[in-house]
Amino acid sequence: AVRAGPRAAAPGSAGGDRDREGEAARPAVAFGGEEKPPASIEIPDGSGILAGGEQVAVLDEGMGEKDLDYLKALMSIQAGGPRTVGFFGTRNMGYHQQQLIEILSYALILTGNHIFTSGATGTDAAVIRGALRADAPELLTVVLPQSVSKQPPESQELLKDVQTVISKPENDELALGDASRICNADIITRVEQVICFAFHDSKLLMETCEKAREENKIVTLFFLD
Repeated sequence: AVRAGPRAAAPGSAGGDRDREGEAARPAVAFGGEEKPPASIEIPDGSGILAGGEQVAVLDEGMGEKDLDYLKALMSIQAGGPRTVGFFGTRNMGYHQQQLIEILSYALILTGNHIFTSGATGTDAAVIRGALRADAPELLTVVLPQSVSKQPPESQELLKDVQTVISKPENDELALGDASRICNADIITRVEQVICFAFHDSKLLMETCEKAREENKIVTLFFLD
């Protein structure tokens, strides 16, 4: 596991005082913000995201040396070539952390990896935005815990641009936490590698990572606190 910087203020999440990761609600900040397209980033082999003044300048805007180290560590995971990668993570993260995940998702798609994620705000939304920028819709699959109509409005809007969305209306009557547990297990079966962004009290995410390890997946867990 890698520590990924200080805990940031959290965007609001649907579904009451505790979100699907089993975390206590945290102070809210506005979701999203002005996006900085990373279109100028060229990543021929995965390492190029940190090579050259231009690329670093894009990343360095509002990010410190430690942030670049975290991103470099993530990219180094891909040294063995393209994989199927499952992204999991908390809803509760600030724009700065979402931006970092967005760039990572963009980079992984550009290097031929197929990304699987879910449809919540926070981590999932950042992964989707980054993947969509890479203009390779066939390399992004979103697996939802329930029907599309059960997702937050901002997620529903984002999903309109996703080519492959797998919904699970049969789980609409379940509590969101239970439906999310089933969804996460499904994603694990589809991937070779798991990348997770969580707090230490993210019960469901900790369970998800443990399940992935039991199934002999490559697991990289980044703590946000």
